[in-house]
Amino acid sequence: MVVAVNSEPNEVEFETLLNQVLISLKSESKKNKNLYLSLLGSKLEKNVFDILTSEAKGTVFENSIELISGQRFPDIVAKKYYGVEVKTTKSNQWKSVGSSVAEGTRVEGVERIFMLFGKMRDPIDFLCKPYEECLSEVVVTHSPRYLIDMNLSKGATIFDKIRVPYDILRKQENPIKTVLDYYKSLLKDGETTWWSGDTESSSKMIIRLWNHLDEDERKLYIVKGFCLFPELLGKSNDKFNRFALWLATKESVVCPNVRDLFSAGGRGSINYNGKIYSNIPGIIMNLSDNAAKIKSELLLFDGDILSEYWGCEIDNTKLYEQWCDLVIFHANVTVPLEFPFKSYIKSL
Repeated sequence: MVVAVNSEPNEVEFETLLNQVLISLKSESKKNKNLYLSLLGSKLEKNVFDILTSEAKGTVFENSIELISGQRFPDIVAKKYYGVEVKTTKSNQWKSVGSSVAEGTRVEGVERIFMLFGKMRDPIDFLCKPYEECLSEVVVTHSPRYLIDMNLSKGATIFDKIRVPYDILRKQENPIKTVLDYYKSLLKDGETTWWSGDTESSSKMIIRLWNHLDEDERKLYIVKGFCLFPELLGKSNDKFNRFALWLATKESVVCPNVRDLFSAGGRGSINYNGKIYSNIPGIIMNLSDNAAKIKSELLLFDGDILSEYWGCEIDNTKLYEQWCDLVIFHANVTVPLEFPFKSYIKSL
């Protein structure tokens, strides 16, 4: 592992300076409680900057303190090497949502960052510790962000969990993928990650209800559902779960009655090779009606996407045949024994 080296100033000296800042903050907040209670968010940054600048006089950090603030990370920089990220909360806990995992706005040259956290409620208090030592999890707002926990136990950071040190993760080309892979490894049946991590796709900004979609959109989502989730033809009680999660997280559509999309209409009859087969489940009737669209839609999916959802390697030259085999496997227990479903679906 390559670690950035900076002989002057020494990190111990900067930590000593931050301890003095903490002492001053705690003392000043007791004297001016009402003022400090109003210093939420970015308002505390200027206050910390002023105290840090004052405490730095006579040290190697004198005249090197910069207030960066705005949309940059971290908020304050010293000697163009050390950083201080300032966070506040009004709640009675030492937790908050932190900065982006991607750190696209990180100030160039800053190598060591400390988190200074203010609990802005009576009694006001402050804590400060190395940035990477107080990041417990990753949560998603508009993008993956770290979850701050100033009371985090040693060995319980997100970096301990994914077994990748902070200074290695932040320098990766795609740190979000590393984090996402970790959370995917924890998934149980019926679970999915909200954040896809796929730069080639995105979810819509507006969440819509199924019954507000036009007819063409509904039909397309049903076709895509058949394409991606062959288990829809199975008998499991949770066979619609993955489709429901995909519809909500990837397409931003909420449907309270997913089962009805595929099985509504009860059972019906199919004429195949001059013989009429009755008592055919509604979902197979639905699939039969959409077979041509399914064939064409399969060709529009990226092979990696199909591989992820199908759980197997993809042969791009035989997508429909592969899809048929998966559907046949799942539908084996749902179709009437006398109905030659295998040859029927491959003939469509």
